[in-house]
Amino acid sequence: MSTKRTILITGGAGFIGSHLAANLLDGGDRVIVMDNLLTGDIRNISSFVGRDFLFVKHDVTQYIVVDEPIDCVLHFASPASPADYLQHPIHTLKVGALGTHKALGLAKDQGARFLLASTSEVYGDPQINPQEESYWGHVNPIGPRGVYDEAKRFAEAMTMAYNRSHSLATRIVRIFNTYGPRMRLRDGRAIPNFITQALRGEPITLYGDGSQTRSFTFVDDLVHGILALLDSDECEPVNLGNPEEVTIRTMAEAVLELTGSSSELIEEPLPIDDPKVRCPDITRARKILGWEPTVTLREGLVPTIEWFHSQLDGDDT
Repeated sequence: MSTKRTILITGGAGFIGSHLAANLLDGGDRVIVMDNLLTGDIRNISSFVGRDFLFVKHDVTQYIVVDEPIDCVLHFASPASPADYLQHPIHTLKVGALGTHKALGLAKDQGARFLLASTSEVYGDPQINPQEESYWGHVNPIGPRGVYDEAKRFAEAMTMAYNRSHSLATRIVRIFNTYGPRMRLRDGRAIPNFITQALRGEPITLYGDGSQTRSFTFVDDLVHGILALLDSDECEPVNLGNPEEVTIRTMAEAVLELTGSSSELIEEPLPIDDPKVRCPDITRARKILGWEPTVTLREGLVPTIEWFHSQLDGDDT
């Protein structure tokens, strides 16, 4: 690939996609963001205006046309929060199936490198911990969360089919829980919920007793790993996440401490098929990419809380 690349990011107005776009622009690449703004936010990319950047409002489940040569396609379009994919189940499935097919077709026509943003949710409610890439998962295909899990599992299968049938240069990243600035106030996931509730002085909602575990990666670490994978020769899926597993209750207590909030912790019933554990085995990422996260949970929470504070100052709801 040439030193200066033209990179299309589907879903590039979203949380992770916009951070990727910023990093690539800073590195001298041209970036095209394609997003239908269902869950993305134009404010995430407004600062890119005037740079070597183009925004295209488009739903990737429809045929994709780009009137210039593309070097890489980074497919990040999809609702990613349970609140979003439970509200938009059919569209989530369509993005995983039709959207991935359209994005792969564009990459094939352009001779471009393709990277799929997959997820730790392909492991479902895992029966092994930590999860390594060879684990096939434990997913309820007809449960409410299955629309996201199976959409991503299908997307991985489609990506590998294009790799094998068309010799397309493909990459698959399985992203574990990620947090940082640009997350939405009403994202619905644990960290946005906890921070928003703490800053507002509202009770902090734990689902279950908070003993279920997650592994939280700061977005800057994740972006570095994704770009390392993009530039690698690895076509098999690679986990990117923080191997330091923490309970949801521990995360809530850390948010309370760092915000100085006096909010109480309250417990609500667990959602259907909510994973009890989630922790990546990152042996392959360390070996293949030389990557592992460097930002501690507390180091990452500080700028994240600052971001949410700034957003709440202008939020009337």
